[in-house]
Amino acid sequence: MSNKIGRPSWDNYFLGVAQLVSKRSTCLRRNVGAVLVKDKQILATGYNGAPTNISHCDQRQCLRVELGVPSGQRHEICRGLHAEQNVVLQAARHGVSTKDSLLYITHAPCSICAKMIINAGIVEVVFADVYPDNAADDFLSEANIKVRRIDPVIVSISPVPIEIKE
Repeated sequence: MSNKIGRPSWDNYFLGVAQLVSKRSTCLRRNVGAVLVKDKQILATGYNGAPTNISHCDQRQCLRVELGVPSGQRHEICRGLHAEQNVVLQAARHGVSTKDSLLYITHAPCSICAKMIINAGIVEVVFADVYPDNAADDFLSEANIKVRRIDPVIVSISPVPIEIKE
């Protein structure tokens, strides 16, 4: 049966949601969104930015930018949490199990997030854009976590006009 109404695939749907979630990011360098999914249901979302009640980088500036730290290095001096960290923390905060779930991310995880993904019991990672951290690939591979990079089909979020009949 053909897809006559142009519905996105599940991968593109969830990656599109991750792209929308990334719009909440407060990072000055890269906007990243993450969506945790199980059985085609969204469990939690997360984006990169400073923890709750902490000033965001757009208010205090980014120390990594000031010091000229290359992307993928010196994560420990960043004010923010990564989207993957926030999605796992949101699930934990609301008592949602991450075991056997899939993670859709706008960008590949760093090595710190890869270790969290492994211990959270996430079984697959789907992402669109690369991130410069080869150790993450090695960790996920060794832990037998399925990793896929896909070219997302941009899903329009334009409002659909509603016809009101009187």
